[in-house]
Amino acid sequence: MASPSAFSRLNLLLPKPSLFAANFRRTQFHFFPTLSSRTISSSSSSSSSSSSSLTCSSYSNSSMKELQNPTPKRDNHFVVLGIETSCDDTAAAVVRSNGEILSQVVSSQADLLTKYGGVAPKMAEEAHSQVIDQVVQEALDNAYMTEKDLTAVAVTIGPGLSLCLRVLPWNAQQFFLHYAVGVQKARQIAGSFKLPIIGIHHMEAHALVARLTEKDLQFPFIALLISGGHNLLILARDLGQYVQLGTTIDDAIGEAYDKTAKWLGLDLRRSGGPAIEELAKEGNAKSVSFSVPMKQHKDCNFSYAGLKTQVRLAIESKKMYDMGYGLFCSDANIPISSASKEDRLARADIAAAFQRIAVLHLEERCERAIQWALKMEPSIRHLIISGGVASNHYVRSRLDMVVKKNGLQLVCPPPRLCTDNGVMVAWTGIEHFRMGRYDPPPPAEEPENFVYDLRPRWPLGEEYAEGRSDARSIRRARLHPSLTSIIQASSQQ
Repeated sequence: MASPSAFSRLNLLLPKPSLFAANFRRTQFHFFPTLSSRTISSSSSSSSSSSSSLTCSSYSNSSMKELQNPTPKRDNHFVVLGIETSCDDTAAAVVRSNGEILSQVVSSQADLLTKYGGVAPKMAEEAHSQVIDQVVQEALDNAYMTEKDLTAVAVTIGPGLSLCLRVLPWNAQQFFLHYAVGVQKARQIAGSFKLPIIGIHHMEAHALVARLTEKDLQFPFIALLISGGHNLLILARDLGQYVQLGTTIDDAIGEAYDKTAKWLGLDLRRSGGPAIEELAKEGNAKSVSFSVPMKQHKDCNFSYAGLKTQVRLAIESKKMYDMGYGLFCSDANIPISSASKEDRLARADIAAAFQRIAVLHLEERCERAIQWALKMEPSIRHLIISGGVASNHYVRSRLDMVVKKNGLQLVCPPPRLCTDNGVMVAWTGIEHFRMGRYDPPPPAEEPENFVYDLRPRWPLGEEYAEGRSDARSIRRARLHPSLTSIIQASSQQ
């Protein structure tokens, strides 16, 4: 087993609170989730939330199911449990160090997405607290393992929704589970069974899961990470060594998809991306004129707030927006399934036009990022796209053309590993564990005044000089040093 690095990668960022003894390691934690067939019914413990039925999907290696008496630990292999609860779903997975996925479980909050028209952080955290124990236990059961068979526990600690990561005062301790569900569960397991714990950067996990599915994928490579909360273009020079080529300056593409889908009256149970893509096939992408964001900015940063405004104005100009219900329809409160043929076609045209421009913005940024990255690392051969939006077939096909034109190969993890999931967290934990980057087991019982230093804003890498945005000061938005700078500092000790 590798030894822990001199600097805990989890404890470097913030001044240590003087609430408890110095020998207690502090970790900062945050989370995010994914998909795929059982239903866990659960009622809210809060009077402000109605009961909900959370769909729980699971995956396990078929060969593992055939084993009657498996031997989980082998001489040259170790096993990591990954926990992901950073946004709206609850996920856990067990992965072996050779890349074998022993189990994958996700509890979906699709019903909440439909009810609130998007992610409602407080409701999401309440839902996490209701199912986290069941999700983790099912992941262990599907892997034919117990906590004693694990080598380490990995958990997402940032970045993510600030409300989900906010640390509440300890006189509000009854609400704590709503804001640190995955982290508390990970520390509970690690402390009880004396397991090392590995804090994971959510966006790094999206990038590195491609190395699980593509065994020959070596550094350096370029990664485009696109989700509901993030757009990020990075040059991955080595494990933990990243250069940020471009990032979101306002809204991410996933947010734009979800909002547009809501305005169009689409079914959000599968999220906005699939709903928009399906409807767009019926429309004319050139029937509505939208401008490409940030044409005047010769960098690799992203902006979707303006495109969202264009969509809203287009809806209003066609007198199809019902302010009372927030639906795009000619008759108030008519979902797409009940729309007239003429109304459906009008919605499809806007969906197609939006999708075309939203993805064209990605294409232009990737084109420039490839040129920048090749200047720094001429040996690059691959561009990775991952994150929830990377499951979109239209996005993949358009970016594949850009990548091939530049002599590179596009690598896309399977859709179940693009959306937030426990596998990517466990695998990233495995990669860092091999390098000795982990914290020792936390105490079996945390003191009442234990402080979790959460990281809602946590850059993955250092900004590329040519990529600094005039649209905003990215540096001012930082609350933590980048993961790359932490690892570099640690290696110097």
